[in-house]
Amino acid sequence: MKEAIPVARSVDHGFAKLMPDVDRARAWLLTVDGAPQSYVDLDDPTHLEFEYTRRLGHVLDVVAEPGRVLDVVHLGGGALTLPRYVAATRPGSRQDVVEADRGLLEMVAEHLPLPEGARVASHAADARDWLEKAAADSADVIVADVFGGSRVPAHLTSVPCVREAARVLRDGGVYLANLPDAAPFAFLRSQLATLATAFEELVLIAEPGVLRGRRFGNAVLVAGHHAVDVTALARLTAADAFPARVEHGVSLRQFTGGAVAVRDEDAVPSPEPPDGAFGIG
Repeated sequence: MKEAIPVARSVDHGFAKLMPDVDRARAWLLTVDGAPQSYVDLDDPTHLEFEYTRRLGHVLDVVAEPGRVLDVVHLGGGALTLPRYVAATRPGSRQDVVEADRGLLEMVAEHLPLPEGARVASHAADARDWLEKAAADSADVIVADVFGGSRVPAHLTSVPCVREAARVLRDGGVYLANLPDAAPFAFLRSQLATLATAFEELVLIAEPGVLRGRRFGNAVLVAGHHAVDVTALARLTAADAFPARVEHGVSLRQFTGGAVAVRDEDAVPSPEPPDGAFGIG
């Protein structure tokens, strides 16, 4: 078998590298400007390497009965890890990937092609612009995993953006967001308050050490008009190599406290991560 060779090139919004994993034959790590963005195993698209990606995958597993076809919008593309996961676990699902970096989309398509039959359409566009033009009631799930460098862009954190997502989702739809923060969680609390302006049911998934303020890390937020199966979700996240806690209801309202929803004019990017905060989990 031919040895896998690293690939590196300038893309529209940085310098991207695809590096082969020495332990898995056709697995690759994507970094942009040195920050890990995605991990893909072409032989096993159900393998989710990063902690936060596994948690998003767990939510995707419980939002509908196993194997049911879904219409999924992914805001943020990376190496298309989750679109590959959905295509493998829910064959026939229709998926749209919205990625602002056309050069990155082209690099991934060239070196990490999607499996035959995957119904995934890629769009080189700003996530909010695309949402604003998308048809109402057209998606079952929206996954927001958008980073400019290592930070979530400010214009994707406000009430108008959340309301566009709610408009695009069907009544039983679910919005998922990957958000980084650390104690005292001003950004994360404000995002919970923002989501609460458009959705009745909220869930937070995070590693206990992050919630206790011991380190910077990713939290996954789940929002919808109907509750997800938190019992199944808690069971899946607890079984991970790096277990996570699932917070909802009274405890999550207490965590949010008096945080205020974010207006466009007040929006800021997510906090700058400390050096070495992000790696493969």
